[in-house]
Amino acid sequence: MEELLLMIKYLFLGVVQGFTEPIPISSSGHLVLMQHFFGIEIKGMSFELLVNSASLIAVLLIYREDIWRLMQNGYLYVTKREEKAKADFRFIMYLIVATIPAGVIGVLFEDYISENLKGITTLGIALIVTGVALWSIRNLRGRKNDSDLSLKDAIIIGLAQVVALIPGISRSGATIVAAMSLGTKQETALRFSFLLFIPVSLGGMILSLSDIFQDPQLGTLAIPYTLAFFGSLIASYFSLRWFMNIMAKGNLVYFAIYCFIVGAAVLIFS
Repeated sequence: MEELLLMIKYLFLGVVQGFTEPIPISSSGHLVLMQHFFGIEIKGMSFELLVNSASLIAVLLIYREDIWRLMQNGYLYVTKREEKAKADFRFIMYLIVATIPAGVIGVLFEDYISENLKGITTLGIALIVTGVALWSIRNLRGRKNDSDLSLKDAIIIGLAQVVALIPGISRSGATIVAAMSLGTKQETALRFSFLLFIPVSLGGMILSLSDIFQDPQLGTLAIPYTLAFFGSLIASYFSLRWFMNIMAKGNLVYFAIYCFIVGAAVLIFS
């Protein structure tokens, strides 16, 4: 009975992480909150990396056509300097530039973040900060398309992603807020945010493979981890599809209100 309950808990953790990964309410923050609620202490980063990998697969599936187009046009511009492929090549370069800040800071401070920034109080404050950021762009309607992005835009969005290393600060929220504050359209902000998620998530997964395989809990929790992985994959896919519709309608204010309520509740009851 205890084993079944444990599997249900891990499945629920995976579903919560997967559902909250695409939407701007912080998946890492909700993962911390659910662990606290269930009385589960997951040490290290292996579990989080595992469920993030599931979310990565969902993003790859949904944006597969954009990824394939960018790869093709990037290759054409590098090899043949075709002018029609230049905009997509620049978009790729901006994704690379925006990846660097979070990649460097993540590698250097992963242990510090894992050990010192996962407290409930930090989470509550960070959720409220996320809410404030989302509230600040509730009425913005930008004009910039993919081809209008600049190097400066990429650097600012990349720095916003660094802030999202703190549990409770939404990665998608931070990057979308930064992009829309710079005047991009909702669709462009969303696309750049989730294509940016791919190299950061993939890099983190590759760099931490040894941590995953050396996780002392991996053997005893193989089935719960597997359930969490597939729960996260399915939840991420449908959550991102849903969020794409939300972004098209410009209803981010509801996520701001949610972050205010949950952040305040965490601070009051922690």
